[in-house]
Amino acid sequence: MKIPFSYILKNFTARKLTALITVGGIALVVFVFAAVLMMAYGIQKTLVATGSETNVIVTRKSSSGEITSIIDRETANIILTLPELDRDAAGKLLVTTDGVAIINLYKKDGGMSNVAVRGVSPAVFELRTNVKLKEGRMFNWGSREIVVGSAITKRFEGAAIGSKLRFAGDEWVIVGMIESGGSGFDSELWCDIVQVQQAFNRTAFSTITFKIASPDAIESLKLKFEGDPRLNQFEPEIERRYFEKQSELMATFIRVLGIFITVIFSVGAIIGAMITMYAAVANRTTEIGTLRALGFQRGSILVAFLVEALLIAVCGGFVGIVFASVLQFFSLSTLNFTSFSELEFSFALSPTIIFSSLTFAVAMGFVGGFLPSWRASRLSIIGALRAA
Repeated sequence: MKIPFSYILKNFTARKLTALITVGGIALVVFVFAAVLMMAYGIQKTLVATGSETNVIVTRKSSSGEITSIIDRETANIILTLPELDRDAAGKLLVTTDGVAIINLYKKDGGMSNVAVRGVSPAVFELRTNVKLKEGRMFNWGSREIVVGSAITKRFEGAAIGSKLRFAGDEWVIVGMIESGGSGFDSELWCDIVQVQQAFNRTAFSTITFKIASPDAIESLKLKFEGDPRLNQFEPEIERRYFEKQSELMATFIRVLGIFITVIFSVGAIIGAMITMYAAVANRTTEIGTLRALGFQRGSILVAFLVEALLIAVCGGFVGIVFASVLQFFSLSTLNFTSFSELEFSFALSPTIIFSSLTFAVAMGFVGGFLPSWRASRLSIIGALRAA
């Protein structure tokens, strides 16, 4: 015979205090677990949103990011003649030759951090349509003026419109603020590429980004780069895919470190669940003997107690996820491993994270509840009834 679920639920609600303590412990661990996954996913979303499916970015193969990529002018001129580059209605190339440099700024909450300065070409806003001017005006080409990302203005000293920043031996006037819907561009300073090259004494570019008519053309473009000895040291990639790859290292590091810490915390939650279930077995020894005398099999007893442990774990899992979901309203910044500059991102929740968190909670409930459930199922009828 199978034990009714109503019996399991009744026993679950009978020990409110111990059940709530165990639920709270599991909820705390699930909260940390979900927060780590949300942090990694938030970084990925931020960097992926930086790119576009219709843009191609060209970098040097040996580079780990834009800051370490170098494209000389001769190579840039060859790339600009490729027929795959799209043009606007006036026949103008939709391309930006970017130069990325790193400067130091003081943060409002104390300390100093790296910030990326991106020199861009005039067609940049036709390529990166997610970047909009939020306040002020755009910088004038050929001048030492800059626009700042919304995250920079919020987190760094002296980064408001009208302020002056001193770097590369000169003063740069902030004339506007840009916003890109939460992408990595919100954490950058933008200015004229020519001015960046002159200020940092450079002649080469970091990357070349251009629009192509169809994303399917990327494979033929890659073959063309591989077959041309002048271009085979460089690699074209769909811009969104490029930034997605850039996020993988950082996201993986956060997941591995965070999950390692969470697993350590989970030991406490598992022990708590185990103690709760052992206490339940001890308090219901006579009851277990009665069930066995009525004809309920050992397997039914084991399943009943195990389901009770899993019910506690699932409740804790849902509570932890609910509290973790509140983190979506918060943002924080960290050092991007690939660009060596500050990156602001928000926590992000996904169905996969919810499923993984609940699975983790169920696993804790199973590990913590199996031994007590096994103990309950192995009690002899006579021994259990004598315990009364």
